[in-house]
Amino acid sequence: MARTAASAGPAWTPATLAVADEAPLRPNIMAPLLLLLPLFGQSFHYVKDLLPLWAMSKAFPVMSLPLMLVLLRRPLLPMTRQVLITFAWCVLVPSITAISYFDQDFFTGIAAQVKMLPLLYYYSFLGLLFVLRPTLKELAMGFLVWGLATYVSLILMWALVPKTWYIDGYAFGSSPLFSADSRGERIRMPMYFGMITLFYSYRRYLCGHGARWLGGALLGVLLTLFVVKTRAMMVGIAGVVALNSFRAANPRLRVLLLLLIPLAVAGLFSFTYLDSMFSTSASSGFDVRWVTAEKAVEFLGLTPDRWIFGVGTISPTSQDSLFAFFGHFFFLADITWLGIVFEYGVVGALLILLYEVRGLLFYRRLKRQIDDCFLGGLNDYIIYVLLISNLYPPTLSPGETAIILAIFVYVWFRLRTEAPPTANEAPA
Repeated sequence: MARTAASAGPAWTPATLAVADEAPLRPNIMAPLLLLLPLFGQSFHYVKDLLPLWAMSKAFPVMSLPLMLVLLRRPLLPMTRQVLITFAWCVLVPSITAISYFDQDFFTGIAAQVKMLPLLYYYSFLGLLFVLRPTLKELAMGFLVWGLATYVSLILMWALVPKTWYIDGYAFGSSPLFSADSRGERIRMPMYFGMITLFYSYRRYLCGHGARWLGGALLGVLLTLFVVKTRAMMVGIAGVVALNSFRAANPRLRVLLLLLIPLAVAGLFSFTYLDSMFSTSASSGFDVRWVTAEKAVEFLGLTPDRWIFGVGTISPTSQDSLFAFFGHFFFLADITWLGIVFEYGVVGALLILLYEVRGLLFYRRLKRQIDDCFLGGLNDYIIYVLLISNLYPPTLSPGETAIILAIFVYVWFRLRTEAPPTANEAPA
């Protein structure tokens, strides 16, 4: 393959791909990347308080589809068919099953699956990457800039927003940016870029790049713990940090960590509001989730077809609702994987699980070519998604993983096509 023009940057090798590369950032690449990353990362997808950005985020999976056309000039890339099959199942099958079980028409049923549209970001973001051709350093900087912006915004809002802006007694299903509940005043900040920045910083520390990176990771943990106050996030952070600490330790230290990590995790979750994760009181919402699970299992019953293919759901655009149908506050997200099986069936749940796992397996393949802290941080985020999936279902933000998979494939493709041949491959 012919080399790219000089304006597109040097050919990719493990050396030139390093995030610490001294090559300057290109403004014509960074500007569109920084502009579009929050939309691809679903940063505003559930922030209704910012109505214009929320509406743009909802429409963006369709608006960005033309970028997929770029892939037509490429050979069939890894994961292309898997993502398409997962998307097709999650949109078509529940739309069909809901016709029988909830008296929905097909197109109303499809409207209930708009949350799965960001799966298509795998194609559109990959197309964007092939158009922009950013270096790995530029990609990393794009994520880190938005991660830093996330934490700076959190600090400013925590310091400046008046208490009257915090909403208490909000309705089920709503997610105000500023809320007050049993955990106190909290800011429901989208933390996709913040989490990846945290994991990246901790990896940099483990790789010996200085204590300042540990300080950056610790700041992210403290802001999540005391300002965002989301239990699922703390579960994921604790799991990823423990796993990476264990991997980085020497054999003797690993033995010590086997004793210390469980104690540290137990101490963390006995702290402040986190102990409510194990509470069965009404204030924790356990009773609502329990009744929802009971009603879901009862509705699935002993019919194999319902368990295998799912039963779909009632679209928010319908005059009916799951609340009215079951006579109870019925949120499938509350029962996580059971809710996924309810809506998409066991087959759909396996497809969604394999969609995440494929990213982990592909990263292992990529790591044999280049071991980079940014790519490792992206892999950590997929682990994080799986760790919290019993508290926060991955179907709520599938675009987050989609753009990670796109980055993995983009890096793999450029390494494969632009790296110089080895001695054994060089022409005679």
